[in-house]
Amino acid sequence: MPIEVDDQIFYRPAEACQMAGISRSTLHRWTKEGTVPKSTHRDRNGWRLFTQKDIAVIQTEATRINQ
Repeated sequence: MPIEVDDQIFYRPAEACQMAGISRSTLHRWTKEGTVPKSTHRDRNGWRLFTQKDIAVIQTEATRINQ
């Protein structure tokens, strides 16, 4: 379930992965490699939070075709 803070909606990693069509391990690997930017927001439990813009970047990478 998305979290709303100051009129901005944030998604947890599992939700972001589901929306982008990738696994959590892929998201973790891409973040570690720098393929996608690290999330700058975290909830009080330390979970990374992603905006819709962050998810769009992840989706773009997920659908990219190497030539």
